[in-house]
Amino acid sequence: MKRTHLPLNALRVYDAAARHLSFTRAADELAVTPAAVGQQIRALEDHLGTVLFRRTSKGLELTEEGCAGLEPLREGFLKFEESVQNMQAGQASDRYTIAAPREFYAQWLSHRLAAFRAESAGVRYQLVENENADFTEANLDVAIRLVDGPGDLEGVELAPARRVVIAQPGYNGDDWIDWPGAPLPEGVEATVSVGNAGQALSSATAGLGKAVLPYLLVEESIEAGKVEVLEGPDVPVLGVPDQ
Repeated sequence: MKRTHLPLNALRVYDAAARHLSFTRAADELAVTPAAVGQQIRALEDHLGTVLFRRTSKGLELTEEGCAGLEPLREGFLKFEESVQNMQAGQASDRYTIAAPREFYAQWLSHRLAAFRAESAGVRYQLVENENADFTEANLDVAIRLVDGPGDLEGVELAPARRVVIAQPGYNGDDWIDWPGAPLPEGVEATVSVGNAGQALSSATAGLGKAVLPYLLVEESIEAGKVEVLEGPDVPVLGVPDQ
């Protein structure tokens, strides 16, 4: 028997709007705009060929057809959740897929994973270089990103978004190392341009110039004496807006 195509996203929006009797509150719950909620509801009504909500002087109301669909829909969502839990029940809890920038893994994460694994025998890791990989497609457990703020992301801040200017100890030149993740001071022209933060750090360590880098990424190199801080992390960085 051919299965009917179910507009699951629109049904989820319908459930939220029905519970709140408000497109605005449903939008807050779903982290979308009220206009997006209204669009999904209209699309669902067109798909079903019936009206689910009506606006009255007292606010939003469900039609008879809208009320008739709610209980089985919510039972269905509960079944979905039960199905997902059953599928996850057999998932190994000692295997973690982690997405992280290569340079961050080398400079910060790898040492901490090793320390954690020493205390947790049998833990296995799979590392994905692309920290922007889709969680579902890559089957990720966690993704680490070098960003100045969470934006639309949900997660835990590992450290404040602070940047420092670093260079090889004793460096007194005026060459700058440029990379895509950090702007150079206004009017400064790069002597060396690299592709990522790890290459920028390696270049600075080798004495090729100064680089603006996240403090968290260079903290251990500073403590080891491989580089020194020329400016920051608690002061503005040579014309670069304070992060």
